[in-house]
Amino acid sequence: MQGVATTDDSELRNIARRFVTARQAGQALPEYPGTMPHALEIAYEIQDFAIAEDGDRVVGWKVGRIGDGDVAHFTVNRLAGPIFARHVVEHRDGPVAMPVFDGGFAATEAEFLLRIAYDVLPRQLPYTMEEVAELVGAVHVGIEIASSPFPGINTNGPAVTISDFGNNNGLIVGPEIPNWRISGFERWPVVVEIDGHEIGRATTETMLDGAVGAVRFLLGLLGGRGIAVPRGSWISTGAVTGVHEVRPGQKVVARFGECLAVNCLIEAAQTV
Repeated sequence: MQGVATTDDSELRNIARRFVTARQAGQALPEYPGTMPHALEIAYEIQDFAIAEDGDRVVGWKVGRIGDGDVAHFTVNRLAGPIFARHVVEHRDGPVAMPVFDGGFAATEAEFLLRIAYDVLPRQLPYTMEEVAELVGAVHVGIEIASSPFPGINTNGPAVTISDFGNNNGLIVGPEIPNWRISGFERWPVVVEIDGHEIGRATTETMLDGAVGAVRFLLGLLGGRGIAVPRGSWISTGAVTGVHEVRPGQKVVARFGECLAVNCLIEAAQTV
């Protein structure tokens, strides 16, 4: 990991507090609220302080990819952030209204959502792919809303992204995939449309070591941070077709395979 100058807890807590305050008020932060972190361990410290400051229950985690241009500077190729209970929405027949920070950053991502079937205690021993697959009870399709009060959340390196909850601001849980273990879902074509126009198409086979690999990474990361994963937790495993920027008023549809779809309407977060 990159080196970083020593930063005391008070500065990290202040960054966390300012992000949480802005999120709760639905307001943008035109500038990063402090000294930008450049080391992942510092960024996760800020994230830990922010989780405590927010106070909501963590019901899952998002996993994102660290871009090829940044991987050379770090020892990992993924990052993670918490998903809070208030941000998880079950998909219904019509479009789900999902808020983003007007004046901040806003994007949508088509993702496979894996649900953990057992309580997973933190451990230092790495998991095998087979062990992780046995911990997964269900796989759903869904959409992650990536939004931050800071418009530069994704253009200043992965540590900055991590420091504001990994840029997560919502999760839409769509239909469950029947018999997911034999479904071949990682080979399914995934398509994202915004306002009726296709803007992304891919399969999960293009995503490093796939959806199960994303969970393997997460359990290793959380184990090192001493964080347990309760039964029923959602793991949003990464943007299959990429990170697609959106603005309030746009309609998004994510299609998975031949028959599953999730759709939403982007709206501006209410300000306080």
